[in-house]
Parts: sequence; structure tokens; C-alpha cells
Amino acid sequence: MDNKFKFIENPSEQISNIKDYLFRILANWKWFAVTIAIALAIAYYINISSQKIYGLSTTIAVNEKQNPLFSSGTNIAFNWGGVSDRVESIRKALTSRSHNEKVISRLNFYIEYLRDGRFRIEDAYGETPFIIKLQPNQYQLLNTLIKIDFIDNERFRLSVDFNEKYAYKLINYKDESLNDFEENKSRFSKIFLIDEYINLPFLKAQLALVKEVKDLKGQSFYIQLKSIEQVAGQYQNVRATGLTGTSLIELSLKGPNKNRIVDYLNETVKVLAEHELDEKTNYARSTKEFIDAQFRNTSDSLKLIEDNIGKFKQENSIYQLSAEGGEIYSQTISLDKMQEQLGDRIVYFNNLENYIKTHTNFTNIPAPAIINIEDGTISEMVGKLTELSIKKERLSKEVTSNHPSLIAVNQEVETTRNVLLENLSSLRNQTKITLNNSRNRLNIYNYELDKLPKKEQKLLNFQRKYSLTESNYVFLMQKRYEADIAIAASVSDISVLDTAKDTGQESILPRMQFNYMIALLLGTIFPLFVIIAKEVLDTRIHSTEDIEKISPIPILGVVGNNGVENNLAVFTNPKSGVAESFRALRSNIQFLFARSAKDKCKTILVTSSVSGEGKTFISINMATVFALGGKKTILVGLDLRKPKIFNDFDVSNEKGVVNYLIGEENIEGIIQKTKIPNLDVIVAGLVPPNPSELLIGAATDELINSLKENYDYIILDTPPIGLVSDAVELLKYADSTLYIVRQMYSQKGMLKMINEKYSKEEISNISIVLNDFTMKLSHYGYGNHYGYGYGYGKYADRYGNEEAPKSFFKNIFKRKRG
Repeated sequence: MDNKFKFIENPSEQISNIKDYLFRILANWKWFAVTIAIALAIAYYINISSQKIYGLSTTIAVNEKQNPLFSSGTNIAFNWGGVSDRVESIRKALTSRSHNEKVISRLNFYIEYLRDGRFRIEDAYGETPFIIKLQPNQYQLLNTLIKIDFIDNERFRLSVDFNEKYAYKLINYKDESLNDFEENKSRFSKIFLIDEYINLPFLKAQLALVKEVKDLKGQSFYIQLKSIEQVAGQYQNVRATGLTGTSLIELSLKGPNKNRIVDYLNETVKVLAEHELDEKTNYARSTKEFIDAQFRNTSDSLKLIEDNIGKFKQENSIYQLSAEGGEIYSQTISLDKMQEQLGDRIVYFNNLENYIKTHTNFTNIPAPAIINIEDGTISEMVGKLTELSIKKERLSKEVTSNHPSLIAVNQEVETTRNVLLENLSSLRNQTKITLNNSRNRLNIYNYELDKLPKKEQKLLNFQRKYSLTESNYVFLMQKRYEADIAIAASVSDISVLDTAKDTGQESILPRMQFNYMIALLLGTIFPLFVIIAKEVLDTRIHSTEDIEKISPIPILGVVGNNGVENNLAVFTNPKSGVAESFRALRSNIQFLFARSAKDKCKTILVTSSVSGEGKTFISINMATVFALGGKKTILVGLDLRKPKIFNDFDVSNEKGVVNYLIGEENIEGIIQKTKIPNLDVIVAGLVPPNPSELLIGAATDELINSLKENYDYIILDTPPIGLVSDAVELLKYADSTLYIVRQMYSQKGMLKMINEKYSKEEISNISIVLNDFTMKLSHYGYGNHYGYGYGYGKYADRYGNEEAPKSFFKNIFKRKRG
């Protein structure tokens, strides 16, 4: 005997055999089938009832496109600076509220077209045969369903259900102002003609057909008006993703209506392109407006001077200059033009210097609209400073102020700024020197001019003014022409590579295959979890394998479920499987007796852990099977606290063991005959106040010894060993002890006490009998190797009476052979 046998008390360690564990799981295949079917049914319902969501996208390219018609000087005038972080700014613009509101206003998305669906009211945009044309600058009913039922192809019924508890609002889409509205009627309904002006207190619109439909009768739709702000919030989740390493942006949107998504994506790109083009030509338009104003003034001045010259010539009869006057005129007119240009440059240099010194953000440096700067260094430095400022602005949004990259950019901006200021100062000084030289030369010609006659001097001055004004007029005309070309020839930096289009895309939600996969997974996991939890938490004994794992005590055999009303199973139905299992126990128990006791009386003690495990049932039938085998047997009821055996044998419980132990009766007076041959019984008698004291007395020794002289087998039905100590005191009388365990009733922890006694060798020659065994509860594939009685159950009633049924497959093969 191995006294170091390890008992498994933790339920989580009870399942050690993987094969057995799998059999336990597979035995519940019906639960898996049911839960998987239910889970798949739920997944199917979710798939058909969930709103279908579609995802569409469009791809745009963001590339700065320069006009090749302009010279470098003109380009500086109309597009100063380099390319900023266009992709990022475009992405932000596409998701901005103001941009979305502009797109929604253009598409009239604040008008919702709806219809009844199978599970909900669905978006019918692009699928209705009509559109609603709202009258401008009128108040319309907000956030309320307006139903439209077509009576025929010319008439429709407009109806609204009002709730007295709801505060209704009217909206004017021109300024988005709101007014309160009250309706006394709970329902409004009226018939209108198609294209008829609907003039109601809460709606001023027209219904116009956009599709030719053969029969509109019976079709119903809804319209609902929302505020632009409400609708804009729904489209701010549009995804604008920049493709790494390119200037491409993928614009994607999800929603339940593909028509609405397509229109929105294409229109949002169109609005963006128009806005970018406006921004791109904004400086050119502003410059053109300035040039136009200057051009008008110059034109008026030129006409006035021309009129004055003609009048002067006519009044003074002088029509042309002398040779000397013509020479002076040709020299002075070129100097006048030079001085005007140099003066304009100095003014611009001063303004540019002042801007750079007083500003820290150089992304909007003023460019010379009508000034030609011959030194290209200034243009290059200003362009570089603008690019660095844009880079600095972008980095400041992404990193902290002490980040090395931002510090480096700040230093580069400061260096470029200082170099630009030095260049401006140097160029301005040079320009001033040139201007002074020009003035000195002009003074010399003015001195020569004073020598001419007064009339010729005045005519020469008139012609100088006219020539200077005329040159300005021609210059402004050229610049205006360039500005017109810049505006007309400019194209948006946004180009569409792939427009949004409904090409029959499947919905992205619900994910049907994924839902079915999850349903299959959950349908498998849920019963598996329940089975595992049940196995882990279940502490009851199911089979002989459970007993083997928790106890070193050998198993004598297995007794099936009792199918009769009383405990006389062997006597009542001797051909049953239960009777056969007791015969197997009778055979097996012979190996437990010592050889020296072969021809002597043998005492068998029957006990269990608690009441209800079938101890009395085993005692009665063990006594019966010995008696029917021709052995003189007596069944002694020593469970003095809960006497039972008298009921099954229809004998009196007035006199029994208690009466003998207290000296009221002798042995002959307490032995009662039964209807079973060779079987006598001694009942417990009336319940005494001190059963333990009575059983440990000398009278119990006398009783057992006396019975051994007259009987071949003595069966002792004792109290449960796990509840009282009576049975422990009676173990000394037993040649063999049967410890009864009941399937699906006995707790595994109940065997702990008997295991300890067995391990300490305080008890010997003990065996376990598994009672009330049913194959239906234990068909996990366990072995049948504990006596002839093991494995009966649902076939027990057929034993000895008829042939057991063949398997399903054997019946099929039999029919085929027939």
C-alpha cells in the first residue's frame, strides 16, 4: 500500500486526462449545435437589420502650377514665395466646418429625402423621383418629418404629425435665423399638384419631378429639413489622408447612401479647387483693381494735358520746338522717366524695410505690384525668407519651442532677415546716388531750357508732362494686360486623379463574413466555457475514473440504477441488470476474505459518507443475493438513528437491536423471518437517546459472536461514517467493508476522511461500490473493468429478457443485405 498517495482536492486539477476531457466536451455536442445555430441566427439578423454603410473615395493631387507666360519679374509680382506645406493645409481645409458648410449649401444637403425601410427610415437621396425647391429668404419647418404620398402622377398629399409637447422651430436658410412655431392641430394634411407653389405657415416650396416614372401612385417618401450646422457636423469625419512621399491626398467618406457620398466627395473637391484658385489669383485681382484705378487717373490726366497742349499751340501760334528745344526735350524726358522709377523703388524699399523690422511673420511680405526690380538678389532673399517663415509656422504646430529643428529654423530666419536688410540698405543707397546724379544732369538741361523763348519753354514743359504721363499710361496698360492674363491663365493647384463613383461597391458594414465568423466562435466558446465551468465547479462523483483520481481505495464494482419502487431489486427482478451487478459483487467480494475464513461466517459492513448514497439499498440486496445463493444470511440494522430496513421487508420495528442492547430481549426475540429464503433480519428498533454508547458496549460483541455461530453471512447496515462515529466503532467486526458512493450525488471531498484512515492503515479490507450508476450520465468513454455489474444502465431492463438493439449502422447494413 502506497501511503504517499496524493489526493486531488483542487477541482481545477481533477481533469488530468486530455482524452477523457475531450470526450466530456464532445458528449455535449447538442449544446454546441444549438448555441452555434442560435449565434448564426443572431448574426444573420444583425447582418440583414444593421444599416449598410458604404465607403467611397477620391484622389486629388496638390501641385503648385506656375503660369509659363510671365517673366520672373511678373511672377514675383503675382506669386511671391515658394510652395508652402500645401498637403497639410489642404487636409485641414477639407475637414473644416466652413468648407463643409459651403459644400452642404451648394448641394442642398440640409434637405433630407427619406423613405420607410424594412427596419428603419432610410436615406433616399438620389432615388426619389422628385426634389424640393425651397423658396429663398423664407422660414421653413426644422427637424420634423414631412410625409409625401403620391395619389397619382399629378397630385400628392403632404402631411405632418405635430406633437403638442414639442417646441417646433422655423429656419431661414439665408441667414440661418430661427423662429418659434406653434400648430394647434395634431395633424396637418393637404393635397397639392406637382410643381404647385406650397404656401404654408411652416413650408414654402415646390415639388418638382426629376425622373420620369410610369406610375407614382402609392409611393410614399419623407422630407426633413435640418440646419446647415447640424449637417456640417456629420461630414467633419471625412478622412483626408496624405499619401507618404507624394503630394496626393485620398479623400474618403462613409455613409448609408452611395449617391450622397459620391456627390459630396466630388463637390467638396470642386469647392476646394475654386477656393484655392480664388486664393491664388486674389493678389493678381487686387493688383488689377489698383492698376485700373491708376489707369483711369492717368488716362484723364493724359487727355487733360493733350487738350492743354492743343489749346496752347492754337493760342500762341507755335506748333513745334526748335532744333535746340527738341534736343533739350529728348534729354529731359528720359531723365524724368528715370527719376520717377528710381523714386518708386526707394519708396518700395522703405516700405519693405519697415515691414521686415516691424513683423515676425514673413509669410505675407508685400510684393512690388508695378515696380520692376533689376537686382534679383532682393527677390531671391524675400522668397527664401517667405519659405523659411512657412516652415517655421508648420514646425511650431508640431514641436515644442526648444526643439532643435525649430531652433535651427529660427536662426536661419534671423540670418536671412539680417542679410535682406543689409541688401535693402545697400541697394537703396545706390538708388539714391543714381537719383541724385539724374537730378544734377536734369538741372543742367533746365539751365539750357531757361535760355529758350518763353513760349517755347512752356510748350516744352507741356510736352515733357505729356510724354511722362503717356509712358505711365503705356506701362499701366501693359501691367493691366499682364494681370488679366494672370487671372485668366491661372489654374487651381488641385487636380482630380480619380473621381468618386458608384461602381457597385459592396457595403463595408456590417461585415457579414466577420459577423458569421464571430458567431461561430462565440457559439463554440460559450458552451465550451459553460462545460469547463461546470467541470471545474462540479465536485460530484460521475464515474469510477473520478474515484480512482481521488482515492487509493480499490473499487469492488458498480451497481446500476434501481428501477423498482422498493429496495428489493434482486428479489423483485432477479434477471435485471441490477441483480446481475449484485451477483458480480458477491463474486468479487470473495477475493477480499482471508483463506482461513473460507468456511467460517463472514461479516460485511456497509457504510457511506452521508445519508442518501444507497447504503441501505446495497445492504438489503447484498443480503438477498447471498441468501438466494443458498447461504444462511442475516441483515442487521445498526443505523440506530434512522432505521429503515423494516419498511422494505414489511416487518415490525418494535423490537430490534436496541431492545437486545438494553437487555429487554434475547437474540431469538429480535430475529425476524423474511419472505426471502435463507434471509433473516434484525431491525434497529426504536430510536434510543444514546445510540453511540449502546453500540460500543459489550452487548454488541455478544450479539455479533452469537450470530456468527448460526449464519454464513452477516450484513451490517451501519450509519454514515462521515456523519457519526458509530460506523467507525463497528469496523472491528467486519471481515470486509463496503464503502458506498453514489453517482452524481456523493461529493469528491467526502472521501477525504476515509482516504486518510486507509492511508494510515487504520482501516483495511475496504472497497468502494459505485451506486446508482447510469450510462447516460457517464458515456464519456470510460472503461468497463470493475466487475460484471459495470456498464449496465439504460440497457439494464433488457438483460436476460431480450436481445439488445443493434446499432443504427448495423440496422442499415442489415436492410441493405435484405
